[in-house]
Amino acid sequence: MSAHQKLYEGKAKIIYSTDEPEVLLANFKDDATAFNAKKRGTIAGKGEINCKIAAHLFQMLEANGIPTHFIDCPAPNQMRVRAVRIVPLEVVVRNIAAGSLCQQTGLEVGTVLKPPLVEFYYKNDELGDPLLTRDRLLLMSLATPEQLEQLQTMALRINEILKEFFHKCGITLVDFKLEFGLDQQQHMLLADEISPDTCRLWNDSESDPDRRVMDKDRFRRDLGQVEDAYQQVLERVLATTGNVVGG
Repeated sequence: MSAHQKLYEGKAKIIYSTDEPEVLLANFKDDATAFNAKKRGTIAGKGEINCKIAAHLFQMLEANGIPTHFIDCPAPNQMRVRAVRIVPLEVVVRNIAAGSLCQQTGLEVGTVLKPPLVEFYYKNDELGDPLLTRDRLLLMSLATPEQLEQLQTMALRINEILKEFFHKCGITLVDFKLEFGLDQQQHMLLADEISPDTCRLWNDSESDPDRRVMDKDRFRRDLGQVEDAYQQVLERVLATTGNVVGG
């Protein structure tokens, strides 16, 4: 594609304008960060792998009634997306206790959460993306009560679809982060990406707590074989997608 203006560069992607005002180009990077960018590195091939995984999952979710910003992929590490105004919240869905939830509550890693827990985090690097209560969100006018209800409903539905899909991949969906945006008609669309960068994924065929990890925790915790884990997720997603789209 011809060169276009860079609009924004984040931790994992660079966003460019295109010849169409309502369409943007996301370039997925190999850069890796953790702990609010205090730890930095590179995961070889990550951009292309995550782009392919996200594209397949977006298409699968679209086929199951979830509106997304995905359009197509003009290159292996590039995704054309509908322009949206991002809601400044990270919506985290947790099926199993892990990570910060265990650190903050004392819950044992691996505790199954019934029902799944939905949390809202303020997208603000300077503040460290803090967890916010519903009342704080409303006080800060980050979303309306109706939008919060819609975000929760969509997140739980996405969780149902992804849990079933990853189960067919032989993977347990532990938890994941979602971002949403509003298009020009004020429709809520799933945005950003769904990938091993934004999900905790455990290999069902492994019982060892370290060996089962198939996501960015391998980078966070210096477990090694990060690229291999990401590649394995991609291979399983590609092998499974055709059997469930539209199902």
